[in-house]
Amino acid sequence: MPFGRSAKKNEPLNESGLYDYAVKALGRRMRTEAELRRLMQTRVEPGPRGQAVITATITRLKEQRYLDDRSYAETFTRLRQENEKLGQRAVRQKLAQKGIARPVADAAIVARYAATDEESLARQHLERKRIRKPENEKETARIMRRLVAAGFSTSVIYKILRQWNVPYESLAAVDNLSDSIEREE
Repeated sequence: MPFGRSAKKNEPLNESGLYDYAVKALGRRMRTEAELRRLMQTRVEPGPRGQAVITATITRLKEQRYLDDRSYAETFTRLRQENEKLGQRAVRQKLAQKGIARPVADAAIVARYAATDEESLARQHLERKRIRKPENEKETARIMRRLVAAGFSTSVIYKILRQWNVPYESLAAVDNLSDSIEREE
């Protein structure tokens, strides 16, 4: 057998085997409960017996504090704010994609962004992405889309664009974009 792998790879795992598998998965990177459940789903037998093994494993991991969605949300939010300079909306969407419950995500975001100046963070994001003052309507629209995707509010985006002395015509041209964004919120 190459690399010490057994031929029993496709057999469903029992509770202790699934626990070892989950610990190794968590050792590679942090995961949410939902992500770990999806990962373990393929390693157990289908049906209620498999679900019972997953539930028991999740419970054991939580008791040993290897799995904690609240801690994950706090760390994830901090890293996205400090490293990627993302706004609240983008972080909230990413946490939802990872399976974090809305109240847990909201608590982590509020705690992290409470003392943060969103305009300053947006400027840091622009600097990090090496985005300069727009020269025309097309560039203005591109910058606005980039800031919206990064999770910043349209009021902050307009404030930055106005401080760059972007011509009123350019702002009016992207006004339709901001209307569609606000409807989505």
